[in-house]
Amino acid sequence: MSTLQLSLAIIGGLLLAGIVAYNTWTSRRNAPKRAVPQEAERGTAGSGAAPDRLAEPALRQDPGFDGGGAVELTPGELQALDRGTDPLSEHAVDPTEALQMPVPSFSVERRPGLDPLIDVIAPLQPEHVVSGDAALSALPPTRRAGSKPFAIEGLNEATQQWETPAPGQRYQSFQAGVQLANRMGALNEIEFSEFVVKVQAFADAINAAPDFPDMLQEVARARELDQFASDHDAQLAFMLRARQAAWSPGYIQQNAGRLGFVAGAMPGRLVLPATSAAGLPPLLTLGFDTAAALADDPDQSAIRDITL
Repeated sequence: MSTLQLSLAIIGGLLLAGIVAYNTWTSRRNAPKRAVPQEAERGTAGSGAAPDRLAEPALRQDPGFDGGGAVELTPGELQALDRGTDPLSEHAVDPTEALQMPVPSFSVERRPGLDPLIDVIAPLQPEHVVSGDAALSALPPTRRAGSKPFAIEGLNEATQQWETPAPGQRYQSFQAGVQLANRMGALNEIEFSEFVVKVQAFADAINAAPDFPDMLQEVARARELDQFASDHDAQLAFMLRARQAAWSPGYIQQNAGRLGFVAGAMPGRLVLPATSAAGLPPLLTLGFDTAAALADDPDQSAIRDITL
């Protein structure tokens, strides 16, 4: 073999090795990000590492100055600069002590979930005071009448406020309601009849007498409300796109779960439930491709954008 042939063979081998290495690096870089195993996540948390390292690196950008003339100060000088020349600086709180101070608690105003403007409400008057445990055991298994949200509230004997039945409480009266309209349309006669059946079963269980409104009048009111809502409906949505590597469904669920999101009723949908009261719609909805969520191997499903 001549020197030329040997040189060409070496160059060809190096070129082939470079192509293989480049393709391997590109495949690993563009592979969908997967969820971190729970064991590794617990180990990272136990070692005191910052949880931000598990997040998308492209989404984090620390602030900084471009100039290189930074001056290092001692903790005492930083504290002096923080206090400034304020005459009341002797009453300033040390930052380390401020982190240990208790957070003030804010009382959340409790409002009933049912509203006569958007709900069909049927009062229920029991023969005697009903305990919360008895009311909970008599509640219907589902919270929907057709496609409309359905709820039952009780008037707390102690607080005199309408609330979802809770164990250990006593209620002197109840009210059941179903939403007149939502994005699935207006309340129809079939859904109203299903509402009546569920409320009647609950009333029989607690020995209460329900008072149902007129069906035709409520259905007409539902159509009017649906028409008004259709003319004034608005939704605010954000599109989040991956900057570099795509995301897998598990990666999205793991990072969204840290913020309080839970799986929704449909594949590819996560919801942030309302914490102020039970039965309220979710605060936020996060959605991605349904086909990716139902894939045989979700870790190989590439998701490049999600809707919030």
